[in-house]
Amino acid sequence: MSWAGGSFGSRAACVLAPNASMMTLDGTNTWVLREPDARRSIVVDPGPSILARLDAVAEVAGEVGVVLLTHHHADHSEAAREFAERVGCGVRALDPAYRLGSEGLGDGDVVAVDGLEVRVVATPGHTADSLSFLLPAERAVLTGDTVLGRGTTVVAHPDGQLGAYLDSLDRLHALADAHEVVAIWPGHGPVIEDALGALDFYVAHRRERLGQVEDAVARLRAEGPDGADLPRRVVEIVYQDVDPVLWGAAELSVRAQLAYLAGRG
Repeated sequence: MSWAGGSFGSRAACVLAPNASMMTLDGTNTWVLREPDARRSIVVDPGPSILARLDAVAEVAGEVGVVLLTHHHADHSEAAREFAERVGCGVRALDPAYRLGSEGLGDGDVVAVDGLEVRVVATPGHTADSLSFLLPAERAVLTGDTVLGRGTTVVAHPDGQLGAYLDSLDRLHALADAHEVVAIWPGHGPVIEDALGALDFYVAHRRERLGQVEDAVARLRAEGPDGADLPRRVVEIVYQDVDPVLWGAAELSVRAQLAYLAGRG
């Protein structure tokens, strides 16, 4: 399935970055949000610092009220300050290191620009600073890397934590179950029109993987004591269906799962 961005609902346009890879799928989605007929926009995740691409975002965005970041990973945040300085606005993020200006961003905040309302939902897990942005008028949520448009995401241990991630999935699921969210506008990959179905899949997948990791650890411990290579050995058992190119990322998720299981006792 190819993905090229485009316009969605009455208030959103996605400008796709040319940074496709195994980890970023088709590239980073930069979202431009604007109330119909409004003067100013909100730009979410300007992405990598590629001049021609930032020109394209600026053309779609017009006058920008604020830049928001879903999290600090460079494929989302690298150009945030550069772009904001170019268009004359601030950058709001949970992590103070990525802000431009005095305003931060946290759970429950409401960002309003020319009639457009964006509600901030804390969704830590992929990273500690991961946020999602709910657009009530569209019943859509921008999830950054918490939920992807294709496949599943990495819990980037040690910054990312599985317990927090599972709680975040439950929080998003509750919004979908209450019909406050029907669509997911992700940080990578295509728009998901069935938010509840996607979140059902994500929750089930995480629970299934956790059980597989638990079984693999028991098997390996029956063969001998734990070693420093335990996470990689678990990857080789549990992630046999995944391209080995992605095993490094899978190992981060396994480390997060091992930490979660150890904490659970």
